[in-house]
Amino acid sequence: MIVPMKKVWCLCRSRDAQDTLIHLRRLGVVHVEHQQVPQGADIAALQEDSVLAAAALDILSRFCGEKDFEQPAQSAVDWKAVIRHIIDMEKRLDHLQEYARLLEARIAEWEAWGDVDQEQIRALSERNIYVRFFEIPEAGINVLDASLIVRKITVRNGIVRCFVVSREKSEVPYKEIAAPKMSLTAMRRKLEEDGRVEVSLREEIRRQAGYFKDIERHRGSIEKELEFHRALKGMGESGGIAYLCGYVPFDAVDALLKEAQEKKWAVSLRQPSEEDTVPTLIRSPRWVGLIKPVFTLLGIIPGYRELDVSALFLIFLGIFFGILIGDAGYGLIYILFTVWLQNKLKKDVSAKKIFYLLYLLSSCAIAWGLLTGTFFGQDWLLKRGWQPLVPQLNDAKFMQTFCFFLGALHLSLAHSWRALIKLPSPAALADAGWICVLWTAFFLARTLILGESFPAGGKWLILTGVVLVILFTNPQRNILKTIGEGLGTAALSLMNNFTDVVSYVRLFAVGLAGVAIAETTNTMAAGLGGGFGALSAGVLIALIGHGLNVVLGPMSVLVHGIRLNVLEFSSHANVAWSGMEYDPLKE
Repeated sequence: MIVPMKKVWCLCRSRDAQDTLIHLRRLGVVHVEHQQVPQGADIAALQEDSVLAAAALDILSRFCGEKDFEQPAQSAVDWKAVIRHIIDMEKRLDHLQEYARLLEARIAEWEAWGDVDQEQIRALSERNIYVRFFEIPEAGINVLDASLIVRKITVRNGIVRCFVVSREKSEVPYKEIAAPKMSLTAMRRKLEEDGRVEVSLREEIRRQAGYFKDIERHRGSIEKELEFHRALKGMGESGGIAYLCGYVPFDAVDALLKEAQEKKWAVSLRQPSEEDTVPTLIRSPRWVGLIKPVFTLLGIIPGYRELDVSALFLIFLGIFFGILIGDAGYGLIYILFTVWLQNKLKKDVSAKKIFYLLYLLSSCAIAWGLLTGTFFGQDWLLKRGWQPLVPQLNDAKFMQTFCFFLGALHLSLAHSWRALIKLPSPAALADAGWICVLWTAFFLARTLILGESFPAGGKWLILTGVVLVILFTNPQRNILKTIGEGLGTAALSLMNNFTDVVSYVRLFAVGLAGVAIAETTNTMAAGLGGGFGALSAGVLIALIGHGLNVVLGPMSVLVHGIRLNVLEFSSHANVAWSGMEYDPLKE
C-alpha cells in the first residue's frame, strides 16, 4: 500500500538551523522539500569530490578483474590524493593510447617511403641540397625540370612516390608531402617504449583495486554530507527564523512531535494539497515486495495519488513469464543459474529479493511446461507417450481464446479497483461500463479472429457499457454537458479497449515461437544420423538452438510481459508511474 503522508514545517532560530537538521537527520523520517535552490561553495566542493570518487570507481571497475579485487583492502589518509592518482593514471593512459594511434597511422603511411631521417634532410638543406617528397603521376615525371634529380620509391595505381633532390627550391607543379619529424626507426622505438609505459600504468591502476571498497564508502559519506548541506541551504529564512518543509509518513508524526517538543521547534502539520509533489512510500507484504527489483530496474514508481499495483503486477508477471517461456526445461536452467548466481553473490544481502523473484518466475515457467508437456520442446515427449496435464493448452484456438480472456480479466481488475475507490460516487458506474466494454471486446475478438459466433446478449452488454460511460464518466448537474463529455470519452476509447484486449495474444504468439524453435532444434539435431561426427554436430546444434531460446526468453518477458503490466493494465488503472520515491533525510 502507498503510505499516507503529512506535509510538515519545522521552524527554529536561524542560528540553530544546522543543529536542527542534525537531529532531523538522526530521526530519519522527513523527506525534505527545498524552499530555495541549494547552492554554495561547500555544495560545489562536495559535488566535485563525489564526481571524482565516482570516476575513480568507474576506472577501477573497467581496468580491474575479480582477482584484482580479491587483494587485501587498502586504506588511505588522504582520499583525494588516492582518487586523483587513479584519475591521473587513466588520463596518462588515454594520452598514450591516442598518441600510439597517431604513431601507428604515421608509420603505416611512411612505411612505403622508407626510413626517412629528418635530421639528415635538415643537414643537407644547410649545405644547399634540398630533398623533398612528392606523389606524381607517371606521365608527369618526364616533364619535370632536367635540373631536378628524381628518385622513384614506389609506384601504385599510376602514382609515383618519389623524392626530388635539387640545389635550389625549384618549383614543382605537384603537392609536396611533408616529411615526418621522426624516422620510422624512431617512431617504432617510441611506440614500443609507450607500450611498455602503458602496461606499467595498467598494472599500477590494478594495484589500486584494494582501495575500491573504501572509496565506495568514502563516496557514500560524501553523498550523505552533500544531502545534508543541500537541505541546509534549501531551508527558508525570514526574520531570524529558519524553516524546513517536507513530508513525513503518518505513523512517524508522533516521533517527530516528540523530538520537536524536546528541542523546542515549532511544527505545523497538514494534509498535502493537490498541488503538492508528494513522495511515494510503498509498504507491502514480503511476498509482494519481490516485485520491487523490477520497479527499480525500470525506474518507475506510482504517484502518491495513484494505485499501488504491486500485487497484481507480480501475479500477472508470473503468469506472463510462464506462457512466454513455456518450457519446464528452460525454467530448470533459470533456477540452476539463479542458484549459481546466489552462491557467487551470497555476501550481497541486498540482492535477496532478486533471487527470490527469479526463483518464483522460473517456477512459473516450470509449472506451465508441466501443464503443456513441454521440456526442451514438445514433440519428442509426445512421441514417447507423454500426456500433458492440460492438453487444451497446446491447442492454438484455445490458447488465443485464453489470452483474450486473460486480457479482459486483467483490464477488468484495473477498472474494478478504480470503481471501488470511487464508491459511493456515481462515477464508479463509468468503470462498470468499461468492464462491460472490455468483455464485449473479448467476444468480438473471438468472432473476428477465431470465427466464433457472437453471443446474443453481446449487443446489450456493449450498449449498457457505452450508456454507463457516457452518463457517469464526469456526472454534472448539466446533463447535456455530461453527455457531451461522455460521448467524447467513449468515442476516443472504445477502439483502444478492443486493441488492448487483442494485444494479449502476443503471449500466445511469442510462446509458440519459442516452442517452434525448440522443436526445430530437436528435429535438426536428431536428423543427422549416427556416428561420432554426427553426434557431435547434433549436440552443437542442440546447444545453440536451445541456448538461443534461453537467452531470448527473458528478453521477450521484458518486451511483452512487462509491457502488458506497465502500459495496458496501468493505463486502465490510471497509473501513470509519475511518482517520486520517498527519500528522507537520514544518517
